Amino acid sequence: MPKPKPLSSYRILLLEDDFTLSSILQEFLTDQGYEVVCAYDGNTAIDLGYEKTFDLFLLDVKVPYCNGFDVLRELRNNHKHSSAIFITSLSGLDDLSSAYDAGCDDYLKKPFELKELELRIKALIKRSTLLKTDLPISIGDTLLFDPKSGRLNIEGKDIILPRKEAKILKVLLSYPNEVVSTQTLIESAWNFNEEASEENLRTHIKNLRKYLGKETILNIRGQGYCIARS
Repeated sequence: MPKPKPLSSYRILLLEDDFTLSSILQEFLTDQGYEVVCAYDGNTAIDLGYEKTFDLFLLDVKVPYCNGFDVLRELRNNHKHSSAIFITSLSGLDDLSSAYDAGCDDYLKKPFELKELELRIKALIKRSTLLKTDLPISIGDTLLFDPKSGRLNIEGKDIILPRKEAKILKVLLSYPNEVVSTQTLIESAWNFNEEASEENLRTHIKNLRKYLGKETILNIRGQGYCIARS
């Protein structure tokens, strides 16, 4: 498996309008080795997202001018695919749904421990390292998978895969003809605070096999799964 790049090369966009909390988070993350660029309102965050390349968006929601949901939605619509965590006091199911609809990878409710934030960031770094390819991938003569959009093209017909299945397929295709462990696949597809099991994974693999064929994704008992590509 590929090794993550040094933390010092990771750049984080921090959107937080509470100057005290922003300063605390910036100091903590800088001490961990990250480069942190701060924004205190939504419009500035969008401008920075266009101007610079970031590995992670760390976004409060209730900020001036443009809320965090709309900031991420705007960046996603303009092909900014960096990992994203919302940090917010909002905790309702509608808020959680809005966060994931906007395109976030994780959601952390205030107040939170700095150590928990660190663990979630490291989990996303590991996942982004696993999900390493963005170019369309051919699977046999009639199948083409686009990792960026999660679209599977079967004989000219596009199918949008569910998010977890797209991530699982992307990891498997990153290591053709190699066994990818069950744990690695779970870590790549499930968020930090989501419960996952081998049974859940088997269900998603079963769904993928409906499109790819049973013989394409092999179950290596006791080890994991392997995608067969010529």
